Amino acid sequence: MSTNRRKFIRNISLGAGAVATAPSLANAFGAATDEQIARSKDFEKSKQRFNMCGYAAPKLDVVRVGVIGLGMRGGDAVGRLSYIDGLEITALCDKYPDRVTAAQKTLEKRGRPKAKEYSGEEGWKALCESKDVDLIYTPTPWSLHAPIAIHAMKNGKHAATEVNAGLTIDECWQLVETSEATKKHMMMLENCCYDFFELLTLNMARNGLFGELIHAEGAYLHDLSKGWLFNKKAYADMWRLKENYKHNGNLYPTHGLGPISQCLNINRGDKMDYMTSMSTNDFTLNNLAKEMAAKDDFFAEFVDKPYRGNLNTTVIRTNKGKTMMLQHDVSTLRPYSRIHLLSGTKGIAQKYPDPERIAFGHAWVKKEELDALYEKYTPPIVKHIGSIAKEVGGHGGMDFIMDWRLIDCLRNGLPLDQDVYDAAAWSCILPLSGASIAKKSSSVEIPDFTRGAWKTNKPIDLTLDGGGNTGVRK
Repeated sequence: MSTNRRKFIRNISLGAGAVATAPSLANAFGAATDEQIARSKDFEKSKQRFNMCGYAAPKLDVVRVGVIGLGMRGGDAVGRLSYIDGLEITALCDKYPDRVTAAQKTLEKRGRPKAKEYSGEEGWKALCESKDVDLIYTPTPWSLHAPIAIHAMKNGKHAATEVNAGLTIDECWQLVETSEATKKHMMMLENCCYDFFELLTLNMARNGLFGELIHAEGAYLHDLSKGWLFNKKAYADMWRLKENYKHNGNLYPTHGLGPISQCLNINRGDKMDYMTSMSTNDFTLNNLAKEMAAKDDFFAEFVDKPYRGNLNTTVIRTNKGKTMMLQHDVSTLRPYSRIHLLSGTKGIAQKYPDPERIAFGHAWVKKEELDALYEKYTPPIVKHIGSIAKEVGGHGGMDFIMDWRLIDCLRNGLPLDQDVYDAAAWSCILPLSGASIAKKSSSVEIPDFTRGAWKTNKPIDLTLDGGGNTGVRK
């Protein structure tokens, strides 16, 4: 065993009946280093502590939730969660106290009790250590996702974090090791896995309508440049703009990767083996920084930063010889797209560009046939909660389906649809794409965070067996 791995394991291993505190790796930005990749290979060779795939934690009749990060995503999450029965929002935390106050008003409006308040730079640590929380829900800036989730699990809490779950390979392994050691769930809140077409095509793939899937594509193509990245009122402290020059590669892989991974049974019958990645130069971000700085000195510090390439394309090969293509572009003018393409030996599906399309031959099926497929293959979760989710909202309802399903699973002691291995595997594309680009798009191996368990792990359950009894307030 290498010295590096001994130190790493010592930092996150169980000691005296509790998990020792690990040093935060949140500041280790950028491409995966050779040292991190070597350390990752050491971890793959070690034995799995406990298999969290398919793990059913003890039931929680009432799930007590602490929400950390109450900005754009967090404020909306408080509103959605407050509709779910069998759930209490017992704690709220944000660096800025006024956001906590706004979230309290949302609870009051929904007829919910006032939550305990935490604020300041490290208020999240005290919340994670509190005794009146079962689940930590984290929509913070990316750099805090892994540290908060790890600290939450070490303090006996389940963790649910926005994407990406980790920014480095080391962080991804910390999440895996801590979840296995504590037997606490760590779910990345990949909402796109709960979009209606994605769930339809997952069920169709499971029923063999596309034959053997051989290729899939996903993306995050969404122009955020002027309206979001360079908007002083959007992301606190301009954190998301800063991420765009701390990394080069696919900064946001999971929206496209999560749904197609489920369709291909990644970590549950197949695994991602290796990848290669390529990015363009930056043709817009620095020009926009100069344009903004000419009008407002606030933006001067963002001029001539090493911005990532506008468009990244990453190609992945799986153990079973299937391929996946991912793209990322949030800084050029183009219509929104996550692509979501599934190609099999008997058929194909594609979500973007609109309209949604499915084909079993040389032509797309007509609307009447597509409607019939929806009627027959829409999975139970959508039939049960889909119409309510559309009313509550959150990206057309997929956010609420995700939230409701998470709470329903915890209340009924069911395995989660997304586990820590999914969070790690989908998130690691960020640092690995940077590593591939740095080596002229050489191929890079993708860690097996399941350490071989993918061969026998079962695909996610698309039924509501054992659950589905969590109510929703009017």
